[in-house]
Amino acid sequence: MTDFHPIPEPRKTLTHANCVVSTPLGYRPLHLDLHVPPGDGPFPVLLWIHGGGWITGSRVWTVDHRFHERMVARGYAVADVDYRLALEATYPAQQADIDAAIHWLRHHASALRIDPGRLAVLGESAGGQLAAIAGLTGTGDAAIQAVILWYGAVDLSAVRAQDDPFAEPAILLGGPLAERAAFARLASPLHNIHPEAPPFLLVHGTDDEIVPLAEAVGFAEALRAQGVRCDVLPVEGAGHVFAGASVEVGTLTEAGADFLDDVFDQLRLDVSRGAV
Repeated sequence: MTDFHPIPEPRKTLTHANCVVSTPLGYRPLHLDLHVPPGDGPFPVLLWIHGGGWITGSRVWTVDHRFHERMVARGYAVADVDYRLALEATYPAQQADIDAAIHWLRHHASALRIDPGRLAVLGESAGGQLAAIAGLTGTGDAAIQAVILWYGAVDLSAVRAQDDPFAEPAILLGGPLAERAAFARLASPLHNIHPEAPPFLLVHGTDDEIVPLAEAVGFAEALRAQGVRCDVLPVEGAGHVFAGASVEVGTLTEAGADFLDDVFDQLRLDVSRGAV
């Protein structure tokens, strides 16, 4: 029997749908959907980067089904971002796609009523790797001011299946990780940390067997060792995708908004004092 996907629910907060942000030669056009609060703005914007092991998923996938409503109510615009999946193109195509979306948002910031100086990313699982890399490597018009990872992959060089060409990270990088050790480190947030990185929030299940909590803890320690703020929020009883979590996932969305409020308030103070 065919397993049909359900009819999508209307997205009440959607302001600009199917915005073409790049047209990589030989591939499909890449889109984003933008949800902007009512009012003049400019509003800080959060890029949502979906997971799916780099080989599946869509920008319309969300873990919290009221994610956009919650963030818009908190005064944040949300950009749901496309990227090429690993069976379409290998890394770093995905990084280029996220950068293209960031450039597009900043180019049109005034018309979109968003603040180009308050840009954050939230990635889940495989999307967490892309979000972290965006935060750690973005400069100039691709710079990111805050990063939230939900059970994000941070060290591809330490994946157990080093010789398996069909492991998801191997598909992303174009072959077995054992043959691409340097490339795997280049794609790993853990190996791209530097003192000027933006603040991070890591939200991670205590029972995650796909990306263990220990990886998030190690990543946080490495960021803090470089003087970078990194908050860790363990989710008791939760596996990957917050399965079995002891709290409602909406509380984790709200925790992310609290973190962003704090980061952007501090950024505003630093600007007013001339520290930035």
